[in-house]
Formats: sequence, structure tokens, C-alpha cells
Amino acid sequence: MTTEQSSPRPRSPAAASPVLPLRRAWLVLAVVVIADVMDVLDSTVANLAGPSIRADLGGADTTVQWVLAAYTAAFALGLVTSGRLGDLVGRRRLFLAGMAGFTVASLACGLAPGTGFLIGARALQGLCGSVMIPQGFALVKIVFPPAQLRRALIPFGPIMGLATVAGPLLAGWLLHLDLFGGQWRSIFLINVPIGVAAWILGSRVLPRNAGEDASARLDVRGVALLTLASALLIIPLVQGRDLGWPVWTYAMMAASVLVFALFTVSERRSAHPVIAPSLLRRRSFVVGLVIVCGFYAALTGFQLALNLMLQLGAHWTPLHNGLTLIPWAVGSAVAVGLAGAFLAERLGRATLQLGLGIAAAGLIGLDWTIVRFQDSLTSWTLAPALLVIGFGSGLVFIPVFDYVLGDATADEAGTGSGVLNAVQQFANATGAAALGTAFFARAGHGGFFGAGELITALAAALYLLTLVLVGLLPKHTQHADH
Repeated sequence: MTTEQSSPRPRSPAAASPVLPLRRAWLVLAVVVIADVMDVLDSTVANLAGPSIRADLGGADTTVQWVLAAYTAAFALGLVTSGRLGDLVGRRRLFLAGMAGFTVASLACGLAPGTGFLIGARALQGLCGSVMIPQGFALVKIVFPPAQLRRALIPFGPIMGLATVAGPLLAGWLLHLDLFGGQWRSIFLINVPIGVAAWILGSRVLPRNAGEDASARLDVRGVALLTLASALLIIPLVQGRDLGWPVWTYAMMAASVLVFALFTVSERRSAHPVIAPSLLRRRSFVVGLVIVCGFYAALTGFQLALNLMLQLGAHWTPLHNGLTLIPWAVGSAVAVGLAGAFLAERLGRATLQLGLGIAAAGLIGLDWTIVRFQDSLTSWTLAPALLVIGFGSGLVFIPVFDYVLGDATADEAGTGSGVLNAVQQFANATGAAALGTAFFARAGHGGFFGAGELITALAAALYLLTLVLVGLLPKHTQHADH
């Protein structure tokens, strides 16, 4: 590594944190929250609309799958690069551009005349989301003083959890209302007025100088290698389970390991690496990302298995399924509030251990409930376990973000946020692929309830394994110690 790489780069004048009145900082947070809600909902609601889309536009099963997968794949591919670009050329500029593009792409999705057009619009929507989302956390981190940052992070937990639960509810309601004809079109068109309002508000309140580093440059070779490696991994993870894991999916994943290795070598030799080396030297950042992988892989796999068990095994409607998850949402919301208000600051990593332990206990309780009731399952019999799982998961959201990004400097915030979001997307895809495959393998000879029982137990085991890894984190983040 050269001297230029190993020595910290001087901060440019633009890197200084902008001084904003607290009221305006909260408006910045509101814009970022709206962006996150739009992203999370659009990554979930389309799953429910698949049959309606096919009935209206036609196409084979794989075509509909790509309507669903195009967003996730494009979003994951652009995250890290977009986070770095925000550090270089302007977070406000990229956030507003991403919001505008996301809104236009949503309009294109809602007006799509055919499946090919819809797939392209979904990919554009995901790419614009990847431009917008990494800038959000960086902006929030910069406009809030350290003493207020943890309070500002409180809404991000409900966004991760509650919006995921609300997605099926919102989609079921919009499909039922059929506001614009074609049923499914309303789930995209509803983004248009929300996106326009958020863009107008954002153009007025987002700071013009938000910690950008004008002296840095983009490593084109590193970006190309990272994008290729990500594509080789995310595409088979997204499509493999639905296609029965053909040989090309394994070949692509093996090739991704090689390209990621080439990217690592390229990063070490680059004067302007895509991922700031200082981030990778932080134990809280690296270990925190591993914890994010385990937590979100288990969470996504568990939610997928529960939805499949209730809809395919118990023959519940999507709306009934979504209403059943309300206790999970309530437990998550209460725990997020407690963690953000005082638990994360007082207990540090113990909050993560407590949350993962409670969530694992809830999953074990859910496993017992499935075995005990099976065909006689109701929303009420599932409610206690789901409430406990939601509460435990909610305790994790705030401190895990705090550990991964809480110590990042203004120069690192955009890149770090992009890496965090990318890792979360890969964890979601891996959890859905691995646990989804195990679910259907078990369902083939043990029924859907037996499959749900197996995946619930596996998710509990993964939570407990992640709990052990929390011991590698420092007891508190550096800014909490100060």
C-alpha cells in the first residue's frame, strides 16, 4: 500500500458538516424516511401483484419472476458505487436525481403496455433507488449533531420492519380497490404524488454541502469489477430457487468469488478505492456487517417461510396473512423506541445480544405453536410468538446501524451506507434463496407445516449464532463512549 493510501486524506472544505437548525434537520430526516418507505414498499408489494400482472399482461412464469427480480437485482448492483459517487459529486444532487428517477420509473411501471417494458422500468426503478438510498443516511448523519443522531436513527428501525409488514397489507388493499384499472398498476402509480412531494421538500431542505470530498476520484476499474462481481452473485441468488438451481447459477456464484478477489487486489492498489480502507480497519464496521448478514438472512428466510406456510398450507389470503403479522410490527415498533430512547446508549452491544436472544426465543415459541396447532392455526394462536419475535428484532435495528455506521466520518458516510445497504440486500437474497429452497425441499415430503417448522428452527439457530458474534464487537461505539 502506498503512502497516499495509508495516510488519511486531508478533508476538503466541503467536508465540514453543515450547521442546520434542528427543525430543518428533522425535515431532512422526513425526506429520507419517505425515500426509504418508497424503496422498502416497492421491493415487497410487487410480490403480491404477480398473478394480477400476469393476468393483465400475459407472459410465462419466468417473465413474471423477472418483473419481481429486476428491481432487487438493479438496486443491489448500484448501491456501493452510488454511495461512493455521493461522497465525490454531491449527496444532495444524487439524492434528488435518484428521487426524480424513481418517481418517473414508477409512473412508467404503472403505465407499462407489456411485460418487457415493465421489466425495464422495474430495473430503472431499482437503479434509481440505489442512487437515492445510500445518500439518505449520510445526509442524516451530517445534519444532526452526535448527541441527537441516535434519536434521529429511531425511525429507521420501523422502516426496515414495519414497512416490510405493511407492504402486503398495502398491496392487498390497493389491489382490492382497483383505483386505476388493471388492479396492479395502482401499487406503482401511488409513488408518483409521494415522490413529487418528497422531491419538492428535499430541494428546499437538503444541505448543498454535505461532506463531499472534492479531491477524490472514482476508480472506474474498481467500480467495473465490483458491479460484475455483484451481478454474478445477486442474479443467481434472486433467480436460482425459482428456476430449480440450474448449473449456470452455481457457475455464476463461483465466478463471483474470483471477481471479488480481483476487486480486492484492485482496491489495494488504487489511489482512490471504491470502499474507503479506513472503514475496513474498523472492527465495529466489519463485524457489524457480518451480524447484519446473519440477522437479515434469518429474518427474510423466516418471513418468507411463514408467508408460504400460511398461504399455501393454511390457504389464507394475502390480506389475512398480512393482518396476522401486526403483532410482529407492534413488538418491533415498541422495541425500536426503547432501543433508540435509552437502551442502546446504556447497554451498547448487550442490546444486540438481548434482542437476538429474545427473537430466538420467540422463534422457538413459534416452532412449538406450529407443531401444536398446525391445521387449526389462527391469527390469535400465532400472535404471542410473533409479538416476542418482533420485540427482539426491534431491539437489534438501532444498535446494529449504530455499530456499522455510527463511527463513520463525514467522508465515509455515503460509502459506508452503500456497503451496508448492499450487504443487507445480499443477506435478504441469500436468506430467501437458502431457506426458501430448504422450505420447498421439506414441503415435498413433510408438508407445508413441517417445512414452516424446519425453517423457523433454522432461523432461531442463525439468530443464536449471530448472538455469539456480537461478542466480537466493542462494548460501545466510539461516539457513545464520548
